[in-house]
Amino acid sequence: MLALMALRVPIAAAMFIPGAIGYALMTSDMALLNLLKGSSVARLSVYDLSVIPLFLLMGQFATQGGLSRALFKAAAAFVGHVRGGLAMAAIMAAAAFGAVCGSSVATCATITQVAYGEMKRGGYHGRLSTAVLATGGTLGILIPPSVPLVVYAILTEQNIAKLFAAAMVPGLIATVGYLIVIAIYCRVRPELAQPSVRESWPTRWRALLGVWPMVTIFIIVFGGIYGGVFSPTEGAAVGAIATFVTGRFSGELDGAGIRRSFVGTAETSAMVFMIFLGADMMNSALAITQMPAQLADWVGHLQIHPLLIVAGILAFYVLLGCVMDELSMLLLTIPVIFPTVMGLDLWGLSQEHKAIWFGVLVLMTVGIGMLAPPVGLNVYVVNGMARDVPMNETYKGVMPFLVSDVLRLTLLLFFPGITLALVKLIS
Repeated sequence: MLALMALRVPIAAAMFIPGAIGYALMTSDMALLNLLKGSSVARLSVYDLSVIPLFLLMGQFATQGGLSRALFKAAAAFVGHVRGGLAMAAIMAAAAFGAVCGSSVATCATITQVAYGEMKRGGYHGRLSTAVLATGGTLGILIPPSVPLVVYAILTEQNIAKLFAAAMVPGLIATVGYLIVIAIYCRVRPELAQPSVRESWPTRWRALLGVWPMVTIFIIVFGGIYGGVFSPTEGAAVGAIATFVTGRFSGELDGAGIRRSFVGTAETSAMVFMIFLGADMMNSALAITQMPAQLADWVGHLQIHPLLIVAGILAFYVLLGCVMDELSMLLLTIPVIFPTVMGLDLWGLSQEHKAIWFGVLVLMTVGIGMLAPPVGLNVYVVNGMARDVPMNETYKGVMPFLVSDVLRLTLLLFFPGITLALVKLIS
């Protein structure tokens, strides 16, 4: 599998081919054909999977409908006059946009389109601008809805609504942490950012009025889910429709934008589902070897503290995130690692709370992988759109934000109550 990945074979095929060969060698050709006959239907007929294209479509309508521009404009009107204010506005806009977009890359690309030109005109150094935009993109999966979190919920058979609730507070902590990093960064290196002109209060209120559709959509979707009005899948459908209507009324979402939204959703959904099939094949082969069960048993008998085991797993995810995208990473590893974690005694948590807490920890680690060299995907996305800034400059710029990520991950590891507070409230 790793050899095929190194040869740039698509990740779905890189998992499927060795998985199929291994399964056939350990069983028989007929057993492999019997597995293939039913596995695709069994995987793709899962109703909960429909939440993925629906949240992706919601994000596409938000992107094509120009909602990100209104978010950045409103945030910049309030904080643009402070040192590093436009960078803070980009983070705030990314966090708000993440509430209707479950993709890190989509959030990263959309906010970059809106904010990079403004920061460049405002005299911001390229290192700070691109680092902030790459970092802000990770909030697309940290603030619910989150496609990787949906995938985790499906793989581990957990409640999607509870996982979304668990990710809410850590997502807000991440946002605040990034704002603090910007404030410190711009005081230590004041030449990186220049304050903008202070806007008048009437201008601020007018800018704030432009974001009411986003607030309304968020309240409708998550209020409906947690109010018991509809399920997460139905909430995603309602959110997609509400975002479509908002984009049409604003005049930003035209016929070409609608077409791009559906094509983009179809392409990404197809990629996700193909990775599902590839990972299922690989994990079926691994299951024949009994490796997941043996690994869980071996780890369970280790004479070391369970938290050290979890910390080691998270460190492994950081390294894996440097060479693999987040969905492939989850689909390949969760069936192996999840039983191991469930067998550990961690803070006396119940099995459900342990699964939810670990899911958020993995989500945080995936965010680190989106930034960390050598293959921080968000860094590549931003630098593809900001070609005047060398990539090594962006990597230098994201280092303080990675420190913030590690501190937050450590906090959540030692204080699971932070993650589980909202979950217990809605239970």
